[in-house]
Amino acid sequence: MFYIQCSKGKEMTIDVYETSEEGNALTLIQDFKPADKSLTIQVNPEKQFQKITGFGGSFTEASAFLLNKLSQANRKKILDAYFSDEGARYSLTRTHIASCDFSLSNYTYAKVENDLELKHFSIEDDKDDLIPMILDAQKISKEGFKIIASPWTAPPWMKDNKSFVGGKLLPEFNDAFALYFSKYLSAYKKEGINVWGITVINEPHGNGNNWESTLFSPKEMTDFVQDYLGPKLEMDGWGDLNIFGYDQNRAGLKEWVDEMYRDEKSSKYFAGVAIHWYESTYDYFPDALQYAHKKAPEKYLIETEGCVDSEVPKWKDDKWYWQKEATDWGWDWASEKDRHLHPKYAPVNRYAADIIGCLNNYVDGWIDWNMVLDTQGGPNWFKNWCVAPVIVNPDKDEVYFTPLYYVMAHFSKFMRPGAVKIGCEINHKEVMATAVQNPDGSIVIALFNPTDDKFSISVNLKTEVKQITIDSKALQTIVIKQ
Repeated sequence: MFYIQCSKGKEMTIDVYETSEEGNALTLIQDFKPADKSLTIQVNPEKQFQKITGFGGSFTEASAFLLNKLSQANRKKILDAYFSDEGARYSLTRTHIASCDFSLSNYTYAKVENDLELKHFSIEDDKDDLIPMILDAQKISKEGFKIIASPWTAPPWMKDNKSFVGGKLLPEFNDAFALYFSKYLSAYKKEGINVWGITVINEPHGNGNNWESTLFSPKEMTDFVQDYLGPKLEMDGWGDLNIFGYDQNRAGLKEWVDEMYRDEKSSKYFAGVAIHWYESTYDYFPDALQYAHKKAPEKYLIETEGCVDSEVPKWKDDKWYWQKEATDWGWDWASEKDRHLHPKYAPVNRYAADIIGCLNNYVDGWIDWNMVLDTQGGPNWFKNWCVAPVIVNPDKDEVYFTPLYYVMAHFSKFMRPGAVKIGCEINHKEVMATAVQNPDGSIVIALFNPTDDKFSISVNLKTEVKQITIDSKALQTIVIKQ
């Protein structure tokens, strides 16, 4: 921490935290050596944009299963790292309603076919791992966190193909599927878990018919929410629950928000739109994000899933996360016209640039995917391997906090719910910055330098701060209090 005098004689304190390729991991920096190159950040608290909902990750059966296999000390270490005041202070999370690809097997809460009243509905499958993980996190988190819950599929017997994978909800089961959500909310509340929001279905365009899915068109989903899900939840006392539409990649946003918000009757039940990032490894689609915001400025715009996908984690190799060696599903499977969107990339760059890009284009919340995976990138019943911020070897009771954990913490720890995105401009084409003002008045700047150059930084905020420098290939959080 250091101090400077600002206008009217007030004293400002400034803390700078850095994560870098050279080895800093959310490290408090106190010794700044001038650099040959410089840049300027202009911060304007008077220019205000969206209110921040939060940042965090997802509770999955895979993560909960792994936590159960670790020692109590390491289990607590990980949950503390995510949810305690000393850790990342996650404030916005997601979980799956029944099974997903990061489950150990396929399962539904409605196992009895044609049980239209869902008299046999049961969340028993979640009670050994998923629910205890959430409850333990709740005990650790002092300020609490919001949960968005998403089904990957309707119960198979409600679908035209009678399968967990693919297919569509049959019209005769619209009421039963709406009831399915209400039953879930009640069952989880009984366990001590209050769900803040739901998405109608994860990835309504499907996932290549690989794992759990149910297909919806924009009109089909909007009609289901307007005529069945919204009224049912309202009638059952869940009127304050936030319903999010879409829940897939950003390039498809326009057609979805146009349908969701086609008129007052259709939009009344939607709290906002949920998005994923898998369309590209580097483009955050600012035009699509701005279009969605302008279509309904009062609605939420939340990133509900993103991860380093189609990769097996690199064990205790921090350098790998900073190098452009990762590939994603699009590296092999993207169409020729979209292949340019999927080059090799550095995982840290993908996370830091996307979160900053999202914040600068009206996104108010950002949720990572699995919190914990093993050295294979699972468990995952489909063997759809991915990377998580925390990797464990349960056989040896070992834990590895990857650089991605620290990247997430740069935002979740310091940019708190209720913060307001404020004006922030930087005079550099490659270095990225964004800023928020927290409810306590503190100003937080996130600064990402993906280049090989080191910079001296001038921050213009009522006065000029020149003492700061940022290393090459580094992410900084600058916290200013006065």
